[in-house]
Amino acid sequence: MAEVKLTADDVRRLLEDPSGEARAETAGKLARHFEDAGLTEAERKLAEDIFRLMVRDAEVRVREALATNLKENPLVPHDVAMALARDVAAVSLPVLEFSQVLSPADLIGIVRGHDPAKQKAVARRRDVEAEVADALVEEGDVEVAAALAANAGAHLTDESLLKMVDRFGDDARVQDPLVHRAHLPVTVSERLVHRVSEQLKDHILRNHELPGDMAADLVLQSRERATITLSTESSEDEVEALILQMREHGRLTPSIILRAVCMGDLKFFEYAMAVSTGLTVLNVRQLIHDSGPLGLKGLYDKAGLPNGFYPAMRAAVDVAHETDYDGRENDRERYSRRMLERVLTQYGDLGVEFEHNDLEYLLAKMNQLPATPLHD
Repeated sequence: MAEVKLTADDVRRLLEDPSGEARAETAGKLARHFEDAGLTEAERKLAEDIFRLMVRDAEVRVREALATNLKENPLVPHDVAMALARDVAAVSLPVLEFSQVLSPADLIGIVRGHDPAKQKAVARRRDVEAEVADALVEEGDVEVAAALAANAGAHLTDESLLKMVDRFGDDARVQDPLVHRAHLPVTVSERLVHRVSEQLKDHILRNHELPGDMAADLVLQSRERATITLSTESSEDEVEALILQMREHGRLTPSIILRAVCMGDLKFFEYAMAVSTGLTVLNVRQLIHDSGPLGLKGLYDKAGLPNGFYPAMRAAVDVAHETDYDGRENDRERYSRRMLERVLTQYGDLGVEFEHNDLEYLLAKMNQLPATPLHD
């Protein structure tokens, strides 16, 4: 070492010096130079033996000096790192937050010790493995969940995110960092949108790879309207997971199924009908797109949907068959406008009475579309 020569005299001095301050100073000095490439194997072994003595020192400041200076050192012996991690907060927290010597199993064991301060330190680590994050969500309190949600390096599974929403979704300390994560699965967004404030709901719907046309949904404060928008640009697997989650929580209602097809979201409609009838999606698609009058009606009846909704649903499906994206700029907006206009013009002809808010919602959606001319 450049500043410290590790000898038997150093060991003797550490053992004999009654001053805790002197031992703490020496602990910090030795720890700072432990990573020195110039150390011989014998010197490194002697340093490790000294560290093992120091982790049992009665003075907290000695152990704290050791932890502070060894927290990011990858060469620390595992038993030394674990002794420091199990120590009091002043000693353990730096090691728990920064040490790469600790394994996921080590960290999970610490988390299950039910010490909130230690759990928060683990939640702040630069890289929190999925199994460690699962344990934190399961065992931790709201502040631990908030720290984990705010950590971009935390690998949170869909299951852990959903559990976090279920446990702490009503608490703003968790809501805000969770909403501002770079990515949320659609199932998590759907569940969270029921719990958060309007401000955070707006952020979810504008930032998590979701369509941006949510103004009407937020103005009308409709959970079902927000959910349809969540599904529009999601993958089929995500939509299927969303539908199953909604059914489990009693939110797969006839009105949201009708709203989906009226908004041209056939993907949501197909999976909703498959889940409602117990049929495969392939069979449901054949029945929905059957050119005859019986396929959709038989499927509708099997799903147990209200008779009064069927004419509007039939009209919306017909419009979807006749209208497609044209592949040109703003084709999604043109498709949406054409769908809404055709469905709305058929209300009177079909004798269908929609609730005022449903009609207001569809009109509001039309008002949001850009004023670009339609091209047949």
